[in-house]
Amino acid sequence: MRALNGLKKLGVTLGALLLVAATSLLTPAAAQSVDEIIARGKLIVAIDTTTPPYGFLDKDLKPTGFDIEVANKMGEALGVPVEFVTVTSPGRIPALLTKQVDAVISIFSITPQRAIQIDYSIPYAGQSSVVIAPKGTAIKGPEDLVGKKVGVTRGTGEDGLLTKAAEKLTGIEILRFDDYSSLMQAVLSGQLDAVGGGDYGEIYLKKSASGDDFEQKFILKSFYFGIGVTKGNDNLRQWINTWLMTIKADGTLNDLSMKYRNQPLPALPVF
Repeated sequence: MRALNGLKKLGVTLGALLLVAATSLLTPAAAQSVDEIIARGKLIVAIDTTTPPYGFLDKDLKPTGFDIEVANKMGEALGVPVEFVTVTSPGRIPALLTKQVDAVISIFSITPQRAIQIDYSIPYAGQSSVVIAPKGTAIKGPEDLVGKKVGVTRGTGEDGLLTKAAEKLTGIEILRFDDYSSLMQAVLSGQLDAVGGGDYGEIYLKKSASGDDFEQKFILKSFYFGIGVTKGNDNLRQWINTWLMTIKADGTLNDLSMKYRNQPLPALPVF
């Protein structure tokens, strides 16, 4: 009987240990404060490496770009290295909701809909969402997209804006791609008539299947990018806001804008 009781106690102990081990594996990576990030010794940031000039891979296949440099400078300010978690546009919010990362720095446009699920820093950059097509394609407004195939990156601001346009104007065919590189391949090969994208980027340096240059046709909307954090994480968000104010004031953000976007930082609203 003693032996049986001993085995039972051993079983309970082993079960408890296994439960602790399993729980530790499920423990989210995201820290809830600046002190926790510093104590852990690294900052975990979600990025997208398919959206040049904000995020892409260099010749050595290392992440680089405007957003990647912003993330690295944030790590420098905290005194810790940055661990990057690569996501696509649709994966940015889930990365925060599942607490895989401390922050998202990935052309994360500030919208009321997204702010229901996550919190944003003050804006650190911005761009206009536009419709882009070869010069020979006659497009002046949404009505000229009727009968055309228009590509977007799934979950982006352009996706939402062009989807609304398609609901009002019958005949616009929206084709969604999970990442920017797939979208570019489709438009360069002539599978698409037009795309929704940023008002700058590598597409303007490319040629269409017909040999035309690509150009901006019309503006959909101007967006501002914020750094995303988990809902209610005011400690980290407020620190990020303070840090962004300092690197905006000392010219760091503008220097990065000139380096990667070849134009000054746009005027950013103050929250």
